[in-house]
Amino acid sequence: MGALRRQEFFLELPSGCLLPTAQQGLEQVWQLLLICLVCRLLWRIGWLPSYVKHLSTIAGGFYTLYLFFELHMVWVVLLSLLCYLILFLCRHSTSRGPFLSITVLIYLLLGELHMMDTNSWHKMRGSQIVVAMKAISLAFDLDKGTVESVPSPVEFMGYIYFVGTVIFGPWISFNSYREAVESRKLSVSWFVKVICSWIKSQVCLVFSNCVAPYLFPYFIPLMGDRLLRSKKRRKIRGSIARWLLAYENTMTFHFSNYFVSYFSETTTTLAGAGFTEEKDHLKWDLAVAKPLSIEFPRSMVEVVTSWNQPMSQWLNTYVFKKALKLGSFQAILITYTASTLLHGLSFHIGAVLLTLGFMTYIEHVLRKRLSTIFNACVLSKRCPPDCKHKNKRAFWVYFINGSFSVLAIVHLTYLGSVFGSSMDDIDSDEDILGGHTVHKWTELSWISHWVTFGLWVVYRLIM
Repeated sequence: MGALRRQEFFLELPSGCLLPTAQQGLEQVWQLLLICLVCRLLWRIGWLPSYVKHLSTIAGGFYTLYLFFELHMVWVVLLSLLCYLILFLCRHSTSRGPFLSITVLIYLLLGELHMMDTNSWHKMRGSQIVVAMKAISLAFDLDKGTVESVPSPVEFMGYIYFVGTVIFGPWISFNSYREAVESRKLSVSWFVKVICSWIKSQVCLVFSNCVAPYLFPYFIPLMGDRLLRSKKRRKIRGSIARWLLAYENTMTFHFSNYFVSYFSETTTTLAGAGFTEEKDHLKWDLAVAKPLSIEFPRSMVEVVTSWNQPMSQWLNTYVFKKALKLGSFQAILITYTASTLLHGLSFHIGAVLLTLGFMTYIEHVLRKRLSTIFNACVLSKRCPPDCKHKNKRAFWVYFINGSFSVLAIVHLTYLGSVFGSSMDDIDSDEDILGGHTVHKWTELSWISHWVTFGLWVVYRLIM
């Protein structure tokens, strides 16, 4: 579609991309949605024993794993069995969390390097991450007494293979799973939440496939003007074009993540999890991503916490707070390293995550220092209404916050340039992916790395 003129493009768009994308999306997931609904209805049967409810979600989880991964699902099953074996053998220990974490990371690294081909392993990466996060969080909860005792094998496997989260996530705690199996009554608010999340997921899928890759040639035709003739202007235009292309790739990547996020909200809520209870009032309020906080961010810190809120909560609870005694910078570095290891030995993902770690830390400490110097609301996170800062609504306060917001968008474009549609034609070989990452950042003059280094220098000067 990229070679068409604008008028031809918009004529071809509905039949050439919009409808096929929506149709293929539904064909691939309708069985998962149906199984989630069946489990939800089954759990509403009051006289049904709890172990039957756990068995039903295990069966549903196994079936959906086979639908998506076929016989390769055995590696997810092996990981879950290994996790329960460790929990059972260490049932009298108070260090189950660290020990299980090390075991899971060794398993994931061995799988990445030796146990099967890279393509097949990467297809299961999402499910592997969810299983690992669930097992590790349960181990730490057992250590601190949030969960009283090691669950039975059926209850543990029901949690691990909970049909609402086994494919697309998100991570939910063991206690949240127990509440889901107890099953709250069907309600209009539950149904509305499911429908709204489903519609949002389809909109994001269509935008990712049919809008973002053609954003500037067709929807916002900044690149459709006549080519400028002078060498200097052609050079400027080439630099601008590279940033526009990077932004297209970033938007494609972002909206594919929003699709997964909203769809995971759909399946989790449809299966009966993802609610909070206040007295007698039940709120179906599961939120995985916050797109507006990512596309129009206050800071890179806000982007990181809004990208995948359950995973951010997991990393904060089970990694960052555990490592905080080593120092804030060390804790941040350990947290991003843990996230990198969970995502596998992928150079471009590791490079992006570790770069994010340095960006967020430097931005946080710099804005904290500026907030102290100017007594102003310029922190990475929004101040509460009753904060004690003297300067809250001055023009220069808005200017500082706005400058960091623009900088965050530049950083996102820079980091997202290594993803998106340009990755589709690249082999999974890590040497090629590494070269692709370096090439993309070289095209953009390593601008974000240089700016981050410059901000660090400014911070050191004003300490």
